[in-house]
Amino acid sequence: MYDRKVVITGIGTISPLGNDLASTWDGLKNGKSGIGRITLLDPEPYPCQIAGEVKGFDPKAYFSNAKDARRADRYTQFGIAAAKMALEDSGLDPETVNGDRVGVMVGSGIGGLSTLEQQHTVLMNRGPAKVSPFVIPMMISNIASGMISMEYGFGGPNMAIVTACATSNHSIGEAWRMIKFGDADAFLCGGAEATILPMGLAGFSNMRALSTRNDEPERASRPFDKGRDGFVMGEGAGVLVIEELEHAKARGAEIYAELVGYGSSGDAYHLTSPHPDGSGARRCMEMALRHAGMNPEDVEYVNAHGTSTPVGDVAETKAIKKTFGAHANKGLLVSSTKSMTGHLLGAAGGIEIAACLMAMKEGVVPPTINLEDPEDGCDLDYVANEAREVKISSALSNSFGFGGHNASLLVRAFE
Repeated sequence: MYDRKVVITGIGTISPLGNDLASTWDGLKNGKSGIGRITLLDPEPYPCQIAGEVKGFDPKAYFSNAKDARRADRYTQFGIAAAKMALEDSGLDPETVNGDRVGVMVGSGIGGLSTLEQQHTVLMNRGPAKVSPFVIPMMISNIASGMISMEYGFGGPNMAIVTACATSNHSIGEAWRMIKFGDADAFLCGGAEATILPMGLAGFSNMRALSTRNDEPERASRPFDKGRDGFVMGEGAGVLVIEELEHAKARGAEIYAELVGYGSSGDAYHLTSPHPDGSGARRCMEMALRHAGMNPEDVEYVNAHGTSTPVGDVAETKAIKKTFGAHANKGLLVSSTKSMTGHLLGAAGGIEIAACLMAMKEGVVPPTINLEDPEDGCDLDYVANEAREVKISSALSNSFGFGGHNASLLVRAFE
């Protein structure tokens, strides 16, 4: 009862590369950048003027009630959309499934920043009586999970994890743990984020965390490259349907892969920087391997956190080397899809585990674009600039967040 197999049966994505899985994956495997000059606000006053924006998104297409769409922050709209697509992809029918055995865990690193900004402006300019009565439920980070649950009548465990950029991986991992323990038979899980806003842009810019390669937006996100100067902010959502194996088999579901390992650790080091020796990330990956009962050489591909920051890329490379030993330089493929999407913060892991699953399905490992001159010490096979056609049966996805939060997911082909 406490060690049930868990499989992935549905994927839904909204990203700077497209508003569904097909267009997102097409962009990733073809090395396409979704980064451009910011249009959601006037970027002129900001040091960073580029981002990975979601384009042409109509939230009303994903809500059964148009009023609910208007009462949802942009991050929640993304989460609802990705959840709907994941359900449709999985074939899981809310009308026939036992909804009390289906949970929802779709988190956000920052939550409804758009709502907070808008309503604070109303408060300052027009007074407290004009502030929306929906401001609190619209801005809190758990409301995407709550609205997805209400939309489909899913009464299983319902919560939201907030671990900055590790949010999606922690959400998927903890949902995995609940299914294994018998508390649910299926979960909608992942993350959503929408922070390309004045406060988000100013905050990250003033931390000097963002790239200022404004004249070359498509070349700005360049993980592991000497010319990197910070990450590029993205937005969107990535949501999976994961299920207990027998539950999936009973309804004839198509299975992408088995979710076999989940690692979680803390750096206990710094507010925003990873431990320079990568020790927290190493422990995280090692835990995922232990859960899976796999040896380092059994893993064929790592979708790296790889944000394009000076400290983070080097620390993660060290962690991969320590975790995988000789295998790190002899056959292990590593790439950062953030080179194309930018960094979707709390939604990053949801998009990146989707990339792992599609790489396994199609036998194509997505590249790290813009990698022209690798940083000293960054000497792994990062699948530079062009995707590689190679059959893989296992993949690990890393997500690391401010505050020292680390989470790794390990998937393996289902036999």
